[in-house]
Amino acid sequence: MPKMIVSIDEVVIKEVQITKDKTTLGRRPYNDIVIDNLAVSGEHAMIHMNGNEVLLEDLNSTNGTYVNGKAVKKQQLHNGDNIEVGKYKIRFLSDAADDGFDKTMVVKAPRPPQQQPAAASSSTFPAGSGDSVGLGGALHAAVKVLSGAAAGREVPLTKVVTTIGKPGVAVAAITRRQHGFVVHHVEGAGNPTLNGAPIKSDPIPLKHGDLIELAGTQMQFVQI
Repeated sequence: MPKMIVSIDEVVIKEVQITKDKTTLGRRPYNDIVIDNLAVSGEHAMIHMNGNEVLLEDLNSTNGTYVNGKAVKKQQLHNGDNIEVGKYKIRFLSDAADDGFDKTMVVKAPRPPQQQPAAASSSTFPAGSGDSVGLGGALHAAVKVLSGAAAGREVPLTKVVTTIGKPGVAVAAITRRQHGFVVHHVEGAGNPTLNGAPIKSDPIPLKHGDLIELAGTQMQFVQI
């Protein structure tokens, strides 16, 4: 299936498979691809899939939709096309696309077998493995849940991006970089906190023992 890779400031935050004939994109939580940013209209664009053809349609958005730097109303998408919505960049990958999509992240190691984190009994953690992309490397870290129904669970950070939180309430992303991990706020009205200080959209470096609080759940970053 075709997919969309959503990123901001060269940080991948979401990977969405296109499986329906019509897929909506916008700020409102009922969209298939939700981008919680004021530069994005509530119903910003729609993706039409007809067989092997994928068409992007701008829904009269306030700030427009761009494909490869050009404003479009309707545009057929091809593998590798770059879509811009506000400050967000979305890369379109067709069925035959290589998973090594992010040119800003050097991924030389082969993709390891997909690992599913331990299932948490609370819907607060994690937000979903569907937003993550595998990455080999020597860094070893995890997030330990300290409160709530999932207290005591540990989720290894084995992917480029791991989202945590509760969709529609508050979601943050922990991103693996060459020399460590960073965290930033992705969506939701309530900002998460790092050691009591608000986490905003700008990535913040993480260190061993840092405490993250998100959607009423307290977590600890642990690096081995």
